[in-house]
Amino acid sequence: MKPDVFQQPVTIFVGLGFPAEIRTVMEAYRHLAEWPATLRDATHSIALKACTAALRGEIEAETARGLFVAFAQKHDLLAPESAALMTSPRQRNKEPHVR
Repeated sequence: MKPDVFQQPVTIFVGLGFPAEIRTVMEAYRHLAEWPATLRDATHSIALKACTAALRGEIEAETARGLFVAFAQKHDLLAPESAALMTSPRQRNKEPHVR
C-alpha cells in the first residue's frame, strides 16, 4: 500500500449532496485547499497542516485521515457508509428476463 493511501476511505458529501470517497492524503488536501476562504476555521487549518505533513512523510496518513474526519464532522460533510454504496456501479443481473 502506498504511504499516502488511507486504510479506509472517508465518504463525504460534495457539490449538491453527492457522496464522494476520499481515498488518499492528496485527495483530502485538494478538498481542503478548495474550501472557501470565508468558511475556513481552526479545524480546517489543522487538517490542512496535517495533510501537508503527511505528504512530506512527517506523519502517518492515518493521522491526517483522523484530522480530516474531524474537519468533515464539524462541517457536517460526513456521509453514511450506505451513500458510498449507492454511487458504485450496479452489477447487472445476467438473467435476460430480469431488468
